[in-house]
Amino acid sequence: MPIRQPIVCVLGHVDTGKTLLLDRIRKTSVQAREAGGITQHIGASFFPVETLKQLIGPLLSSLGGNIQIPGLLIVDTPGHEAFTNLRRRGGSVADIAILVIDILKGFEAQTYECIDILKARKTPFIVAVNKIDRVPGWKLQDSTPFLKSYAVQDSYVKEDLDNRLYEIMGVFSRLGFRTDRFDHIKDFTSTVALVPTSAKTGEGIAELLMVLVGLTQQYLKRRLQTTEGAAKGSVLEVKEEPGLGLTLNTIIYDGTLQKDDLIVVGGREKPIVTRIRAILVPKPLDEIRDPRDRFSSVDSVYAAAGVKIVASGLEGALAGAPLYAVAPGETPEKYAWIVKEEIQKIRIATEVEGVVLKADTLGSLEAIAEILRQNNVQIRIADVGDVSKRDVIEAAVVKAREPLSGVILAFGVRILPDAEQEAAAAGVQIFKEPIIYNLIDNYLEWLRSQREAKLAQEFEKLVKPGKIRVLEGFVFRRAKPAIFGVEVLGGLLKPRNTLVRADSGEDIGEVQQIQDRGKAVSEAKAGMQVAVSMDKPVVGRHVFERDILFVKIPEPDAKLLLSTYSDKLSEDELAVLREYAEMMQKKIPFWAA
Repeated sequence: MPIRQPIVCVLGHVDTGKTLLLDRIRKTSVQAREAGGITQHIGASFFPVETLKQLIGPLLSSLGGNIQIPGLLIVDTPGHEAFTNLRRRGGSVADIAILVIDILKGFEAQTYECIDILKARKTPFIVAVNKIDRVPGWKLQDSTPFLKSYAVQDSYVKEDLDNRLYEIMGVFSRLGFRTDRFDHIKDFTSTVALVPTSAKTGEGIAELLMVLVGLTQQYLKRRLQTTEGAAKGSVLEVKEEPGLGLTLNTIIYDGTLQKDDLIVVGGREKPIVTRIRAILVPKPLDEIRDPRDRFSSVDSVYAAAGVKIVASGLEGALAGAPLYAVAPGETPEKYAWIVKEEIQKIRIATEVEGVVLKADTLGSLEAIAEILRQNNVQIRIADVGDVSKRDVIEAAVVKAREPLSGVILAFGVRILPDAEQEAAAAGVQIFKEPIIYNLIDNYLEWLRSQREAKLAQEFEKLVKPGKIRVLEGFVFRRAKPAIFGVEVLGGLLKPRNTLVRADSGEDIGEVQQIQDRGKAVSEAKAGMQVAVSMDKPVVGRHVFERDILFVKIPEPDAKLLLSTYSDKLSEDELAVLREYAEMMQKKIPFWAA
């Protein structure tokens, strides 16, 4: 079976140099023409085998290797959006990814997010540690392999670069990945390769491509085998084009797509069945989103290819949705059922007490849902589209029963005006962030702080342990109220605490007031000597000098203090609580056990 070119995704935090890296290979200047120098659109470039030979042929042949794949199809993405949309049942359409990290900044918010998504999709990746030209003292070596360039640097510069690489390796290690500089790796199946690069000067680019080509040839051959027959693809973007109407930017990863094919694609309401009017492809070494000359129209394409599909009735088509061409002799209903089932798996509607999740594409919806599951967050509804009043009502229903789950997480979507009003009225919290990592992090942080506040509130209500001794010679009044001096031996004593005798467990009444040097105080801590007033006991009948007394703790409070809140008690309070529990267990076996 023929092998196709691998589909490669480029991921990384904003401004790490993703587009510039591709530009360096492509020798076009999409970057210069894009707003703010940040990738705004989604595109794919095909790098034919001839280009690869030119770029890495000499390096590969010096290692005794040759190029067996027909080229590379590289998807240029803003961060992670395209990668999440390159989804297929059980994983990703991307065969391998390049994760770009800025050597000066190391790991950033979206770096973690990209790794979460790569893990969830089980996609192998290599790391381009970019911007080595900015390492202080680096001598620029234009378009040179990294190892040659590294060899001529001063020793302090080499040391600086190595230390920065070690820091990045350290973070990867904490995340459960073995990584190393590419030239130190013996087994690429167990170690992720770090390739130092400079998109600006071209240093290290040849080695980056060499590692990429070598890895795909050696380990992904079976995955790259294509089948004869109808095409399978994934919708990267649904895009309005002047004169063409709505079009689908699609990556075809298997089979052949023909003009006039009947296709089935995932839609907002139901699967869309339509016939292809035209298949548009960019010229090799140019971009879908920014071609120098217009697209060329073709009669058919083989996997892997990035194409723009022109067809009627594409309203409601979803980015991230599967696309199938209907094979001759088969009915569209079969594929419609497959598509519907696949989309229903991503869109969630359950009765559980969980969050409401709204995202802009199926791909991001699936990725966020997966990361939430990894963090044990329940989901009630997950769907594509703007946040509506109905979503807020759903969240309010959950909030009434489970306040911490009655929230909405919104990614890349608008909050409709009536939804905003309803949320304000119902007190439903809406989390909205342009970065998946921040969205989830903000919610989890809020969840943590709310839980801690709730625990602190509950803890505050519990009766805390206390142990006191009645002082000799400090009985100021014997009854109605009895006023006498005590020393706090451990824990806390507060007004309204009930006291019991240590020898018999007999209840001697409630503390009315505590005074320290003539002033009323709200609590007395271990070591303090204070005066207490109590209505019920009579000194000399119920309580005596040198008596040991405990604060009476209700059994449910003692259980909670010993299990849930033991870390909030000091060692001294815990010791008093255990002593009190032992005393109670002599009277009532298994008390608070």
